Amino acid sequence: MSVLSAEGFPEEQVRHRARAGAAAAFPALESYGSSLLGAIPAGHDPYDLLERARIVPPVFMPERLKKLIDLAREPLYTDVELGTSVGGFASRLPLYVSAFGSTQVASHDLGEAAGRQAGQLGIPMVIGENVVPVNGYRAASDSGSSPLLGRIAAYTAAADDEHGGVVVQQSTEDADAEVWNQVYSDPVSEPLLATGRLAFELKVGQGAKPGLGGLTVLGREAGGRVAEQYAMDEVFGADSDSVLRISSPGTFTEEILRQQIRLMRNNFPRVKVWVKLHPGRDIALAAATAWAAGADSVTVDGAEGGTAWAPTGFLGQVGLPLGECLTRIGPTDHCLLASGRIWEGGRAAKALALGARAVGLGRAALLAVDEDADAGLVRLVESIALELRLLISSVGKYHANALEADDILLPADPATASRTG
Repeated sequence: MSVLSAEGFPEEQVRHRARAGAAAAFPALESYGSSLLGAIPAGHDPYDLLERARIVPPVFMPERLKKLIDLAREPLYTDVELGTSVGGFASRLPLYVSAFGSTQVASHDLGEAAGRQAGQLGIPMVIGENVVPVNGYRAASDSGSSPLLGRIAAYTAAADDEHGGVVVQQSTEDADAEVWNQVYSDPVSEPLLATGRLAFELKVGQGAKPGLGGLTVLGREAGGRVAEQYAMDEVFGADSDSVLRISSPGTFTEEILRQQIRLMRNNFPRVKVWVKLHPGRDIALAAATAWAAGADSVTVDGAEGGTAWAPTGFLGQVGLPLGECLTRIGPTDHCLLASGRIWEGGRAAKALALGARAVGLGRAALLAVDEDADAGLVRLVESIALELRLLISSVGKYHANALEADDILLPADPATASRTG
């Protein structure tokens, strides 16, 4: 039997789809629970402004002169202050731990290790959506705690009473499970409420799959247990033990978003209100709408972000890259948070220069705690903090939020460059 070939065409991908059918729209099933997803590899996306931007120190540095006068000596990078306000919380660093959601990789051990180290560092931690509908609010036995309560307890035990905070996300299915109501009235939350370190985040979308809700692979038995809350899709075949659990992305208009935020402020007056946006083309309008309605913080999740299960077609082709989101929103006095392939100080500094108050660690945080459950995240953050101090000092600034757009050189528009080059 002869076999056709197609040089220059993605032949193997086509053959894989011919063999696997609808399941080929997702990463290999064997990688579920052990792989963290993201957009196309760093450096390969011509639209990734942050990857291609350069930090550009000036020759003349009036802010360095002010610092010299204040210190009565030449300032050093060690004089850069990194503490800031993140979504209404006092944070030791312009960093936070992004949401992991209900994906299998953010299991009890990794999720709680991340929470414990984030509390130790004094930076906020976000707990993602669908944790309760999938895993339950309380553990099935008295011998352990649920993932949500376990992460909150681990964070609180390691944190002081002044820095950081816990943010609990809610989406459509979480609302049906009354997640916020349960957390708000639970004794485990009282230490955070008493010190003003609890926030609720309305999830409008995420960078890995803009416009879609959460997608998680479950065993057939587990899928049956949550079938009343979620739709299921047999993309892996009727004879497979795996099913795709589908979450609703929710429906938003400007008025719906405004009303949701007002309800949050009225129903939960003791918490901060956060809003998480996917990288939509109207990101500037959406962020402005959230702030005008009273949101304490808006998180922009760039198309490079994501830790959970996503269709491969979304990872490199859907949504605005983080740098484009930040340039569309522009400078703001409101709290703007940013996430999307943040793992080192250079990319973090560029996001801060484009208007972010702080940046989120998602896949990087999970990999760090997987490497060392006791101190991996602490060491990762220490390296980022050192790089931030070096880079911020290099442009003659001495606070994390003193960076401005003039401190970086953005690349030319790739479409324009291709036409003129």
